Amino acid sequence: MTAEDRIAELEHRLGMVEDVLAIRNLQHAYGYYLDKCLYNEVVDLFADEGQVMFIGGVYKGKPGIARLYTGRFRGRFTDGSNGPAPGRLLEHLQLQDIVHVSADRRSAYARFRTLMQAGTHHTVGEPRQWWEGGLYENVYVAEDGIWKIKVLFYRPFWHATFDQGWAYTAPDYVPNMSEVFPDDPNGPDELLADPPRLWPDTTVFPFHYRHPVTGREVREAR
Repeated sequence: MTAEDRIAELEHRLGMVEDVLAIRNLQHAYGYYLDKCLYNEVVDLFADEGQVMFIGGVYKGKPGIARLYTGRFRGRFTDGSNGPAPGRLLEHLQLQDIVHVSADRRSAYARFRTLMQAGTHHTVGEPRQWWEGGLYENVYVAEDGIWKIKVLFYRPFWHATFDQGWAYTAPDYVPNMSEVFPDDPNGPDELLADPPRLWPDTTVFPFHYRHPVTGREVREAR
């Protein structure tokens, strides 16, 4: 290998490290904006042809993604305003991130765990507080040197109230979506054929990566 080849290889490897950092920052920025109900800013993180998969539905393109965040979520959590509403808590940590960048540095994949604390203060409405845990399996794309979210697949695994915890959560406590847009004005563009279910279901959310030691694809043995 010539010195020029070695330099080119090192520059490529450094570029991939910088890509991983940029994707982590992108995903964590998503979390901070979502926590404060800055839904316009959330939508701007997605590629024009992006998708969001959420509780059994698929939201396609910027119009569909906006329908989820600035329609469904904004109407439910902030009464139509872009920003946090008094007395509403929506905070989720993003942890255990594993990021892989493709060799051509044009696409990437990542898995994140999330733990949410959420609720409504008694001074602004019916008191409510709950825990939520789930996983993200996402795809990212580099457009003009800027990383954007191409596919965000959020799978909530469990919900729990503070008084009873997760041991007494009813099956399908949060049901998967059953109607699409425009029948549901804030609904998805299509429904997943086999959507994942909440705890007590414990199926494995498929990994985007192979086993780091054996190189084999990891599947649940069922």
